Amino acid sequence: MKRIFTSAAFFACGLCVFLAACGKKTEQAAMPAPIVSAVKVIQRDLPWNIEYPAQVAGSLEIQIRAQVGGILEARLYNEGEYVTEGTQLFQINDKEYKVALEKAQGALAQAIAEEKRTQRTYQRIKSLRADNAVSQQDYDNALSAYESAQANVKVAKAGVGDAEINLGYTKVTAPISGIASKETQSVGSLISPAGESGLLTTMVQINPLYVNFAMPSRQFEKLASGFLSGQITLGGEDQRELLKAEKYRAVSAQEAPVYVEAVLANGKTYPERGKIIFFDSTENSQTSSLAMKAEFSNPKNSRALMPGQFVRIHLVGAVYKNALLIPSSALLNTQNGLLAYVVDENDTVVARSVQAELQDNMYIVTDGLKAGERVISEGLIKIRAGEKVQVQLKEFDVKVPQNTSGTQDGDLGAGLGEALVPAGSDPAQTAVSEAQAAAASASVPQPVQDGTQQPQANTQPAASAETGK
Repeated sequence: MKRIFTSAAFFACGLCVFLAACGKKTEQAAMPAPIVSAVKVIQRDLPWNIEYPAQVAGSLEIQIRAQVGGILEARLYNEGEYVTEGTQLFQINDKEYKVALEKAQGALAQAIAEEKRTQRTYQRIKSLRADNAVSQQDYDNALSAYESAQANVKVAKAGVGDAEINLGYTKVTAPISGIASKETQSVGSLISPAGESGLLTTMVQINPLYVNFAMPSRQFEKLASGFLSGQITLGGEDQRELLKAEKYRAVSAQEAPVYVEAVLANGKTYPERGKIIFFDSTENSQTSSLAMKAEFSNPKNSRALMPGQFVRIHLVGAVYKNALLIPSSALLNTQNGLLAYVVDENDTVVARSVQAELQDNMYIVTDGLKAGERVISEGLIKIRAGEKVQVQLKEFDVKVPQNTSGTQDGDLGAGLGEALVPAGSDPAQTAVSEAQAAAASASVPQPVQDGTQQPQANTQPAASAETGK
């Protein structure tokens, strides 16, 4: 019995040693460092992709009102069609105005006849007065009657002119070329030049077109400060002179160093370039934005852009020089800010706080990383600082799209370059422009806030590629 117990104890001891050895081998097998995907921080000149919600408006939006009263006899245009300047739109009953004109013409004829009579009388008295055949009183009376008759002729002529004008007003014509809206008074209505009944329709001029939008103040500050420091350029070096307001006013949108494109709801880009013609000098304190307006040519009077339509405005021409770029998946958004996991030369993970701006599917790093550093780009929530890893390096690069648009001419109300830097001054020694102050137009659509918080879809992004090597 004792022998059997000893053998059993020996067997149990051996089993424990065997299991311990197996556990140690399993632990040793799990020791290899995990494989992580990483990319290198690249440095490129990157177009600063800025887009804003905007609304289209006609360059002229006017009300067509009756200037005389009467019965509306006819509407002579098709509602919603494009009409040229001078086209007759409405006809108001003109019978009473024709009668008024005939009366005025009769009064003029009487005045002219009276003038001739008093003139003959004056001429006779004048010759008799030379021979002292009449008194001075008679001479003065004849002269006064003649002068009064001349004045009456002028009054009668003015009456004829007034009657002709009123008769002309019975034909309501288009004062501009544009789209005529639907009628507001139907045929047969009694209209009056005073009050709401006098409004007949409205017209909108669609060549050129205006697009109103707003730039968030934080983005304007970054654009202005970046321009002053040289980190952001507007156009090429050969276009620097064109940033001055007096130069910018004279150039077309094709030549302008900074222009805008209108992105339609279907994602297509309007073929004509636009040029900024208004840059507000004050800030809207409610939206923290600056009102801006661009002008777009519409040479064929097409309906691709329509007043009241909402579009997105793409600002073209600002370039971020030597930008440090990483894909959006390489940063972790934490309560303490953006965090990147950098793999050092010893293949050890280092947590790094980063400051960056999101643009499309990548971040522009402003602080925390250097060009060439390796950052983990996938599975960041599984990574722990201080652990060893095996790096599987992937390629990350940026392709800058070529912008192709038509041409457009226009004038600038205040140059963008002038808004950023006073004309004729040295950008390196000039403070940010005073264009940030107190109240922009409330009618401008509300802008999307600063680019650091708006991962928006863009129709013309600076595309990035991340593929395994």
